[in-house]
Amino acid sequence: MSGKKFKLKCAVYLLPRKGNQVLLSLRQNTGYMDGHYSLVAGHIDGNETLEGAMAREAKEEAGITIQPSDLKFVYLMHRLKDAPEDEYMDVFYEVTNWEGDITNEEPEKCGGLDWFDVTDLPDNTLDYVRHIIQVYPNGENYVSTRGVA
Repeated sequence: MSGKKFKLKCAVYLLPRKGNQVLLSLRQNTGYMDGHYSLVAGHIDGNETLEGAMAREAKEEAGITIQPSDLKFVYLMHRLKDAPEDEYMDVFYEVTNWEGDITNEEPEKCGGLDWFDVTDLPDNTLDYVRHIIQVYPNGENYVSTRGVA
């Protein structure tokens, strides 16, 4: 045992919904899964609540204002990795109420924000994002998995 404390990384993900449609974000120039659709997302900062981080990321990436009280927790994913420094806890929130128009505020990292029917997601949607979009409406809300990108 090294005596060094393990530090878990944590990210928040937003599932904006309009009826049967969900907003996806096309990754580009990030160095991680570029060319694939994901969600508006980001890491939490120190001394920041999960809901506060999600509201901040929504404003930074999509230009919308979200009240933390409008966020509905829907899913928790614990991504185990072979290298512990790459391990993540991912928290997913659904939102149906926001202020402002959705705009791509980070065009250097996002190739576009587009609405898709949840039953017809693009082939290049990240597998774990696709999985969560499909299962959380049925009440599934947690998975601990190894090897997920």
